[in-house]
Amino acid sequence: MKIVIGGQVEKSEIEKLVIEHGNGKVETQVKPDLEAAMMLKNGQADYYVGACHTGGGGALAMAIALLGKNKCATISMPGKPPVQAKVQEAVEKGATAFGFTGDHKEKAVELLLAELLK
Repeated sequence: MKIVIGGQVEKSEIEKLVIEHGNGKVETQVKPDLEAAMMLKNGQADYYVGACHTGGGGALAMAIALLGKNKCATISMPGKPPVQAKVQEAVEKGATAFGFTGDHKEKAVELLLAELLK
């Protein structure tokens, strides 16, 4: 599985978390938002993750523009940490790009990778 990391904040920390929770089954690349979203659109990556201060703005703006809102999911927002059921629902509905706030990165990546690796 190939995951590209975009977003506006904490990209290298998120990459480390993705690798940690990927259990050796995940390849990662850190890219600027536009390039990351294009990689996903062109089939060069399976999933996109990114963080910003709102969880959906800077984290997902390019992904939403290129992939459409139905392929994108905000899994945490300020004051609303990620919840397993909502992450599971987003994956089941076919989302391939996921945004969250930088302060929730540990839990967001943990829950997301658990779902993606099922």
